[in-house]
This record gives sequence, C-alpha cells and structure tokens, in this order.
Amino acid sequence: MLKIFLYVSVGLILLFLSVKFLEERGIYFPISYIDIYPKDIGLKYQDLYIKTKDNLLINAWFIPKEDSKYLVLFCHGNAGNISHRLEKVSFLYNLGLSILIFDYRGYGKSQGKPKEDGFYKDTESIYEFLVNEYKILPERIILYGESLGTAVAIELASKRKVKALILEGAFSRGKDMAKRIYPFLPNFFFSNSFDSLNRIKKITSPKLFLHSKDDEIVPFSLAKKLFDAAPPPKKLVELTGDHNSCFLDAKESYLLSINNFIKELQ
Repeated sequence: MLKIFLYVSVGLILLFLSVKFLEERGIYFPISYIDIYPKDIGLKYQDLYIKTKDNLLINAWFIPKEDSKYLVLFCHGNAGNISHRLEKVSFLYNLGLSILIFDYRGYGKSQGKPKEDGFYKDTESIYEFLVNEYKILPERIILYGESLGTAVAIELASKRKVKALILEGAFSRGKDMAKRIYPFLPNFFFSNSFDSLNRIKKITSPKLFLHSKDDEIVPFSLAKKLFDAAPPPKKLVELTGDHNSCFLDAKESYLLSINNFIKELQ
C-alpha cells in the first residue's frame, strides 16, 4: 500500500508540474521580426523606447491623430507583435483616435522575457510615460485590450484612472481558460493568472465588450462571465467570425460599436 501511495503521489506531482509548465509555455507566442511599419500604410508615427521600473526598454509606436479627443493605449494579444495589429490600428485611427501601441517584454524589439507581472509593469510604465512625458490627461486615455491584452488592460484600469475600456475577445481568468484544455483536472492544479474576474469589479469606467459568438479560442461564455461581474456602465456587442478575424468578419458592427461608444463618452 505504501508503494502504491508513493507511486500515486509522484504521479500527481509530475502531472502538476507538467500542467504548470504547459500552462506557462502555452500562453506566450512572441515574434521578434517586425513585418511592417506604420509609415508603410501611410501613418506618421514616433518610434519610442520606454524604460520600465525594472530597467527594460519597451518598444512602442505613437501614432498621433490631429485634433483627437482621445488616445487609445493598445494592449495586444499573446502572439506576434505590434506590426501584426496595424490593420486594426488604422481602423481606430480613422475613427479619429490617436494610438500608442507597444510590445510587451520579449515581443518585437522590446527587451526581456514574457511574464505576467512583467506585462503589468510594461503597461504601467507606458501609462506613466503618456501622463508624465506626453502630458496626456488620464481622462483622455482609452484602454484597448485584445485577447490576453484584455487582462493587461483590466489590471491597469483597476489601479489607474482612465476614461474607458474597450475589451475585444476577453476572458474571465486564466484558470477558466486552462480548465477548457484540462477539464478532468481539479481547480487547484491551475494558477490564478490573469484574474480579470476579480479586478474588473473595481472598475467604474465605461466598458465596451466585443466578442464573437463563433470564437474558437475564447468561448463567448467566458466573456459573458466577465461582463456580468463588471459594474456599469457597460455594453456587450456580439460579433461574428474567428477569434483573430472578427474585427474584419464583422467590420461594420465592430466599427459602429466603437464609434458609438466613443461618442457617448461624457
């Protein structure tokens, strides 16, 4: 019996460590090569390197729109880099918004290695740069989170003042996503990573949720779970199409929803 207990215990420990390893490795898919620059699609921009509190340089593009009322601080998803979001950035620019989009540590030309708490440091450093160096009032900053970036945007908004949040492809927390991959494992196997579910309860700024009913990566139910936990004002817009292409597949609804949301901001 003792041997059986030891074998089972060792097996559970190895399984636990394997899940932790895969949970970490399955989150981040950075690409260092920059495919395209804003100037290649006719956008004037400033190429910035902003230092974090732990002394890493984070690459960002500031794309100013003349006479814009708001600036979008764009937190992208878990794969690629800022050059893979330029089509979406151009949509936001054409809605009359200035944009600052940045690469997390380990992505694109940014230094360091991807890590959850590092992402939070990166975003806070970018925010402080905008407020302190570019003199952008917090009342002018709209956080845009995309997929994993929704958790990053929510974390920042839970402790810093912003005008509003736009959350595309959001999920409730990392544990809920991991449970989809390993439905047979108990909850204690999973970390409390990217816990938007608790953080969003602190955010009273207006929130726009955009999510595809066809999303093959983040179930609509997880976005709805997060939406239900969020205090008002809030709005949930159902799009169509894949996780990464719904902004194109449902372009008209996507653009109209954002445009109306911005117009309604007081």
